[in-house]
Amino acid sequence: MWAVSTVTMLVLAGLLPDFQIQSEDGDSATDTAVAAALGAGAFGLLSAVVWPLLVRLLLLVPALVLGMLVFFLNGALLLLALRLNPAERGAAAWETAVVVAAVMSAVASATGAALAVRDDDAYRRRLYRLADRRRRSDPPCPSGPGTVFLQLDGVGHDVLTAAVGRGLMPTLARWLDGSDGRPATHRLTPWHTDWSSQTGASQLGILHGSNHDVPAFRWYEKDRREVMVCNRPTSAALLQRRAVQHTGDGGLLSLDGASRGNLFSGGAGEQALVLSIATRRRSRENRSRSGYFAYFSDPANAVRTALSFVAEVGREIAQSTRARCRKVRPRVSRGGLYPFVRAFATVVERDVVVAAVMGDLLAGRSAVYADLVAYDEVAHHSGPASRDAEKVLQRLDRAVALIEKVAEHAPRPYRIVVLSDHGQSPGETFRARYGLTLGDLVRAGCGLPVPRRAQRTRSGAEARNTVRAALRIPVEEGGEQHRPARRRSEPIVLASGNLGLVSFPDVPHRMSREEIDARYPALLTTLANHPGIGFLLVRSEEHGGIVLGARGTEIPLDRLDENPGPLAPFGPGAADAVRRTHSFPHTADIMVNSFHDPADGEVLAFEEQIGSHGGLGGAQSKAFLLSPVAFTPPAADGAGPAGAEQLHRVLRRWLREADGPQVPLQDSRQRSPDVSGTR
Repeated sequence: MWAVSTVTMLVLAGLLPDFQIQSEDGDSATDTAVAAALGAGAFGLLSAVVWPLLVRLLLLVPALVLGMLVFFLNGALLLLALRLNPAERGAAAWETAVVVAAVMSAVASATGAALAVRDDDAYRRRLYRLADRRRRSDPPCPSGPGTVFLQLDGVGHDVLTAAVGRGLMPTLARWLDGSDGRPATHRLTPWHTDWSSQTGASQLGILHGSNHDVPAFRWYEKDRREVMVCNRPTSAALLQRRAVQHTGDGGLLSLDGASRGNLFSGGAGEQALVLSIATRRRSRENRSRSGYFAYFSDPANAVRTALSFVAEVGREIAQSTRARCRKVRPRVSRGGLYPFVRAFATVVERDVVVAAVMGDLLAGRSAVYADLVAYDEVAHHSGPASRDAEKVLQRLDRAVALIEKVAEHAPRPYRIVVLSDHGQSPGETFRARYGLTLGDLVRAGCGLPVPRRAQRTRSGAEARNTVRAALRIPVEEGGEQHRPARRRSEPIVLASGNLGLVSFPDVPHRMSREEIDARYPALLTTLANHPGIGFLLVRSEEHGGIVLGARGTEIPLDRLDENPGPLAPFGPGAADAVRRTHSFPHTADIMVNSFHDPADGEVLAFEEQIGSHGGLGGAQSKAFLLSPVAFTPPAADGAGPAGAEQLHRVLRRWLREADGPQVPLQDSRQRSPDVSGTR
């Protein structure tokens, strides 16, 4: 590697006019080669010794900023190496130093990988360096098999099946059909999410066994007067504490587990990039950012990821430009910071999490749970079945293959489970189809003024007409509308994919249908009869809870099984999911689920997403579970789990079967046997 770095420096010195490794009077070929060798050696030494210290000092810097600083820090090390060169030769302009350092680091990384590929022992030694410090401090690992859970965020069952069938994911295809000449090693099972089909609810239920009182991705809690958001660190920490109190158990990973890139810890002792601990003070027990240090402490990793980051930003700009030029529909805005957010999710987060999992395997952890969010981020803006999303699936398959390869060199055997937390449903946005947002529609139904943009739309006019009819007051088109809520606080309208939540903050309890009608006579009618709304859930003083639909449809929750009414297009299980959410203490005053077309699986997102999830309708509720055949089937009847809490019980059973963490099953406050009938 030193020799290749020396040659690289000589080549760059010949190509770049602002980079010199000779004196001004000229040197012999031997002197030039010696100067290059000394410069390359000094740069390599500084990269090995000084770089990790720089990264540790910069751990408080956001990861996105750190990725951009990689080039400049590397260039500074090269300039320092030239100054320290004993041959006293070498100079470079600042911008040239950045280029030279990046190229040399990339070449060094490629050289090391190429040399290791030819030799399994060298490959193993290279991987072992990732976990060397941890192995020295930890006791020997058990000899029984460990388990790795890889969550492919947002990849639905049907998307995975199609990708495997088309050859986009050859590693998973080999596991399922034994295409390498060996029998199939895994089975594929669908599982159905709760009404709140999003990572917060699913992962909390999977890792901690309870997602009770998580009605959506974001919701308003009246008793605390605060909006909860699942991917906000303070909210994630509170949700995790509530789940632990609800179950009386630490989580799926409580014994010798590792949590990587997740919203919640699962009770793991080893945590990196875990959102629920991001607000705590740093300590040995709190290493939420340690994954970044472990990865970026290798300058070759840093440069490779930074280069891939820049390439991904360019790829997103090119793809979004092509979509605009071709007038692809549906389409949402992909400008602003989104190219950088996408690059972070598809490159930085993936690389850091995969490296952390590799370290866990080589350290012999008993259970590892990691989340790869790349597909979910791209599918939101490009579409679940788009070409952009398919490219991400291919890269995720390569990441799984790398983890599989590393597992062969681990000190204990491993069983790899691949699963998703939800799927995604396609469709244009509610605003794109009707010209107004859900918030605009709610304001119109409450008799509040709406933006001129919404007033001019057909839906805006229909909403105003409904209000006038319900209030029985003639109002001219250009006149001022009636405002029954003039002295009341305005409703809080939140969106989670195609699930909307309406709360009235000045009322301390969950309002009933009767109270809402008394205050806003036109609101529920306006919402229920809008063509973009599938159904509403509200509390009823007479029936306990009712589902409202178009043309005056009202069905109590206890009669949904015999007459699903507006829930019929959403398939089996919808009634149970709605009834469960109705029982939550912090369910919104009005729960709004968008229209769903069963023929094409489309929904209408209340957010600016053309691939959405968070409510009922289409592929978003059908996730997948790809498990080794060495484990018992998820259920005796071959059906998949219904809800994240049931999936948690299945994963616990598999950990016991693998002789992993022997954590007793605890389901909510009432302990009950799992699907296998054992404790």
